[in-house]
Amino acid sequence: MVLLLIIIVLIIRRRNGTSEKTSRQAEISSLPSMPQDFDCRSPKPLLMRENGNAVKNNELVFLGDENVVFSLEELLTASADVLGNGTFGSSYRACLRVENEVVVVVVKRLRNVCIDEIEFREKVEHLGMLGHENLVPLKAYYYGRGEKMLVCECLPMGGLSTLLHGKRAEDREPLTWQIRSKIALGAARGIEYLHSLGSNISHGNIKSSNIILTNNYGACVSEYGIVQLVSSTSTVSMNGYCAPEAMDSHKISQKADVYSFGVVLLELLTRMTPTDDHWKEEGTDLPRWVKSAVREKRTIDVFDHELFKYQNKEEELVRLLHLGIHCTSQHPGRRPSMEDVTKRIEEICGLR
Repeated sequence: MVLLLIIIVLIIRRRNGTSEKTSRQAEISSLPSMPQDFDCRSPKPLLMRENGNAVKNNELVFLGDENVVFSLEELLTASADVLGNGTFGSSYRACLRVENEVVVVVVKRLRNVCIDEIEFREKVEHLGMLGHENLVPLKAYYYGRGEKMLVCECLPMGGLSTLLHGKRAEDREPLTWQIRSKIALGAARGIEYLHSLGSNISHGNIKSSNIILTNNYGACVSEYGIVQLVSSTSTVSMNGYCAPEAMDSHKISQKADVYSFGVVLLELLTRMTPTDDHWKEEGTDLPRWVKSAVREKRTIDVFDHELFKYQNKEEELVRLLHLGIHCTSQHPGRRPSMEDVTKRIEEICGLR
């Protein structure tokens, strides 16, 4: 009889354990599969590098002076939602609770990584050292046999693309000239900083969804340096943002970055979506459409009408539009440098 009771208790415990495990697995939402070489049943202790620049937890490497750390298991089992599936991989927003503190991060799961582990770690840790107010901070990374991930800070207002083209709430703040010019200048400064690091340094994937906004409409550039980690076949197309020469040769350059930024400028001013299918149907793109309107003396017609509701800034709008046209020249040598672009935006918008 006693033996029978013991057997019943063991069966109940095993069922409860299985139920808890199933419940926990169900929490893994938008970050589905764990890396094959990661065993969450035997978590490793925190390891601090001797130089103090990185912390490892289950091979998730934290960069810089990061105070809040978490394990790869915690990241993969966090509540998460999909942000998008881009040129270099899929992006997710994950929400974790770490020591009674809520931490929200953006996770980029890379595809087509073309360099070995040593080079990957060196390049990513170098990216983690970059510090500029107009770059989205890189917090951590993971390199596994079947998984490579970057973990970035999550800024509160999301991407510029969503702000411009997402559902427009009736109570949202109007996108005035001051707001748009501030966003343009912040993004330009972030790209200019990257270009200042060396003539061979470029972003390679500039678009409005990679310009992330703070609460006060400060603009920060994200996904910088990823082009160094993936194969060239991953860099093609970029839809309406890609410079003509980059589409043909798969080569990324600073002048190609200038072209892509010029498209973002035109997008800010017109509120037209560069990636919309109707451009292909009409055999054109946003820059060529704007240039055609300017040649036909219809310049004012291209602007988002909301820009005219609040104050008279027609001269500044036209000057910024012409800067966007200059940046999107079909010939790379005719495009300005990002340093010149930043100075011209400061001058046009009266910002410093």
